[in-house]
Order: sequence, then structure tokens, then C-alpha cells
Amino acid sequence: MVEAAPRQRFLIISNGHGEDWIASAIAARLTDMFLVEAWPVLGSGNAYAGICPIVGPRARLESGGARTAKGSLRRDLSKGGLATIPPALRYMRSIRNRYDRILVVGDAIVPLLAWITGHRNLYYVDCYKTGAARLYSGLEKQVIARTCRRVFCRADNLAGLLRGAGVDATAPGNLMMDTIPFGDYDAQSRRTQPLAITLLPGSRGETAENFARQVDALRRLPAELRPDVFLAVAGEIPVSDLAEASGLSRTNLLSAEGDDLGGLSDGAITVHLLRGRAMGNALAVSDIVLSQAGTATTQSLGLGKPVIHMTSPKDRQSRFEDEQRLFGEARIAVPGDADAVAQALGRLLDSADERARLGAIGRERIGGPGAIDEVLAALRA
Repeated sequence: MVEAAPRQRFLIISNGHGEDWIASAIAARLTDMFLVEAWPVLGSGNAYAGICPIVGPRARLESGGARTAKGSLRRDLSKGGLATIPPALRYMRSIRNRYDRILVVGDAIVPLLAWITGHRNLYYVDCYKTGAARLYSGLEKQVIARTCRRVFCRADNLAGLLRGAGVDATAPGNLMMDTIPFGDYDAQSRRTQPLAITLLPGSRGETAENFARQVDALRRLPAELRPDVFLAVAGEIPVSDLAEASGLSRTNLLSAEGDDLGGLSDGAITVHLLRGRAMGNALAVSDIVLSQAGTATTQSLGLGKPVIHMTSPKDRQSRFEDEQRLFGEARIAVPGDADAVAQALGRLLDSADERARLGAIGRERIGGPGAIDEVLAALRA
């Protein structure tokens, strides 16, 4: 009798909230063939719940790893950010030769740690660089060339730069569009108005304040123009904080749907709450998105939903401009006050033609799904 060969062991490393959701969608498609474990470098890793075991140390930074605000790196370092590096390096050294394949989803930080700790032959999904702004530095190309067996980029010019450095790199498309999370939530059944919006106030420190400004903008709309409102709540954000910041009260009419979180209301405005892992359910029935998120903004635009984004004096201007080069008119940037948001939202609610025009721009700029097939084929080969 011939014994069956043991299943190969895969490790998926992701370093960010949006990256966790992308990586968990890949993991879910591999668990039937392989023993898959995940190491979410930052945060709780809730995206992997029910999909695969979580391993490794998890860092917690005040910024959540986001670099959209001025001085975020300096603040993280001043509040103990450097202390998160030694545990990560120790863990990476300890797992050398433990896994048959390692997939990294995120920016170039993990390949850098892999270089330091002697890892080679990584599979790397770069979901950070867009190709519309700053490209790979000389150091990044050197690190990726020494540590990565195969790289999947978001743009042809990025893949071309890596191929010039001797890397097997391709640009199959935007993996974010293959990994929009859908869950157990019937958003359509909650529709009562002609139009609907989804609120994505973010997943980090200023989430409650962002939500409060979004709700204030809704209060400034004429009652007859107010849409149905959905809020996709990121995993670690307490609903009580959102309620307190916005002056809305929690409703307790929960359904049997696993991702239903009830609602918030003041009698005039009702916000339907759902878990972030069902974000796609809300986006599918919405016409406009108010977003302070990262990955989720890109996914919304790719679905053809115009996005209204609140700027802040705290923003790192170079990062904002880099993003805007990619998003173009499809992301409407306004000052972070309720009046400005209400005016932009009112114009979109009042014009189906403008919504359609901006939606087409977003779909063209971001691209559609399909990249995940190439990634999975490489991992399974």
C-alpha cells in the first residue's frame, strides 16, 4: 500500500488590515489542498477567522501601519514601534525551512525582514505600489531580487522594473478586485430609498471622529434627499465608540444574519451596521461611498462607486497626491468638515449622469478582477 504524500505547508504573511482581507481570500482558496497558516504582522488578524490558524507575534502600532498622516512613522517609533521588530525577526528566523512555500501580501517591509533573516524563494503580492506614482527604489529592487521567487505587481511598469533586476515578475491585474469580502448580510432587504451609500470611516485611530463627520454631513442634507446608509465596521472598532461620537443610539433589532450588527439612529437618520467582512454586500447595493479607508477605497472605485474622501491637515501630502494620480476624478477629495462633505454628496445624489461618469473613471483606473487566478496557479504548481 502506497502512503499518501503529506500535504505541503503554506505560510501567508500580511502586514495591514486591508492586506489581511486580501491574503485571507487567497488562503480560503488553498486550504483544500494545503496546510495553510497565516501570520498577520499587524493587528488581530480577524480576517482569517474560520479560514486558517494564525501564528507568529502581532505588532500593534498607534497608526495601524498607515502612512497617510504626517509624522506617523515618527510617532510610532516614539511610542515603542521599534520594540516590535526584534520579535518579528526572531520569529522569521525560527521558521526557516518550516514551510514549503511562503506568500507575502503587502509592502516591501516583509521581504526586507526576510532578507535579514535568510529567507529566499518567497512569493510576493505587492498590493502597495500602484505604478501611478513612486516606483521601486534601488534598495527595494535589490531586496526583492534576493528574496522573491515570483512577484505579482499591480502595474506593468512595476513588473518591468523588477524584470530588469532579474525578478520573475508579472502584472496580472489588481488582486484587490478579486478579494472584496462578502458575508452573511442582506443589504438589499434594508433598502427603502431610491439611492444608498456606504460609509467606510477607516480602521484606525480616528475612525469614530471620521464617522461623526460623515453623520453630520448626512444631517445637513434635505430630508427628501437622504439615502439609505450602510456602515461597514472594521473588526476592532467598538460600535459604542461610533455611537458616542455621532450622537446616534444603538438599535437592538438584530436579524439572524451572521454579519448584522443592528443599527444606529436618532429618529431622522438610520445607519445600518454590518461587519467589515461583509463590506461587499453593502457596496453592491450602494451608489456612492464615503471613505477614509485604504484598500476598501480602491475596491469601491473598481466597482464603479464614486468615493468622497475627507482631507485633513494631518495628511502626508505626497502620499495623498500619489493616490490621487491613480484615482483621478473618481475620488472626490473635500475638506474634512460636514458642510463640504454634504455639498459633494448632495451633488452626486442629485445627478445620475455624474455618478455614472465618475463610476466609469474608477472602473477604468482600478481595473477588474481576474488576477487571483494567476497567483493561485503559481502557488499550486
